[in-house]
Amino acid sequence: MKTMKISEAVVRRLPVYLRFLNELSKKNVQTVSSQDLGQKLDLNPAQIRKDLAYFGEFGKKGIGYDVDYLIEKIRQILKLDKIIPVALVGAGNLGRALCNYNAYLKDNMKIVAVFDSHESKIGDTINNLKVKSTNEMKATIQELKVRIGIITVPAAEAQQVANQFVEAGVEAILNFAPMIIKVPSEMRVHHADFTTELQSLAYYLD
Repeated sequence: MKTMKISEAVVRRLPVYLRFLNELSKKNVQTVSSQDLGQKLDLNPAQIRKDLAYFGEFGKKGIGYDVDYLIEKIRQILKLDKIIPVALVGAGNLGRALCNYNAYLKDNMKIVAVFDSHESKIGDTINNLKVKSTNEMKATIQELKVRIGIITVPAAEAQQVANQFVEAGVEAILNFAPMIIKVPSEMRVHHADFTTELQSLAYYLD
C-alpha cells in the first residue's frame, strides 16, 4: 500500500464498493469491470480505478476485477478482516434499532456492549446484550477491547459520553447526537445528523 495520505472521500467510497461487490458475489458474479461498477454506482470509472490504485493493482486489463479477491482486499484496507468491538451508549429507540441491526452485520464490526444512564433502561436486554450503567463503561470497554463508540444520547449528554469514551481508550466515535463533540485530535469522529441531512435535502426540492 502506498504511504501517501488517502483523502476522506476515497475512504468513504470504499464501503460503497464493498457493498456492491458483496451483492455481486451473492449472485455468483466472478468478475466486474470499472465500467460496470461506475454505471451501477453512478460514479466515473476512472475515479474508481484511481481510488483502488491507491492501495494496489487489483484489476487486469481487459478482464476487470475478480469480485471475491477485491472484496477480500477492500475488507483488509478497511480493517474489516478482524473483529472490531463496538460499544453503544443510549438505549433509546435509535440505539435499540442499531443493536437489533447488529444481528445482521457480517463485516466483523460488532456491537458488544450497550450502556445507558437511566435506571429504567439499565438491565434491559437488546439483541442478547444487557444494558449496563454508564458507570461501568470504562471497565467494560477496556475488558472487551472496544475500539469504536457509538453515541445515541440526547445532545445535552453527548459530550459527557464522548469524554467517557476518551477516558476508556476508544479510538473512534460515530456520533448520532445533534451536536458537535470535542475530542483529542488523534481521535476520529464521524457525525451522523439526520436533521441536517434532511434540511440539506430540502434545498433540492422543487
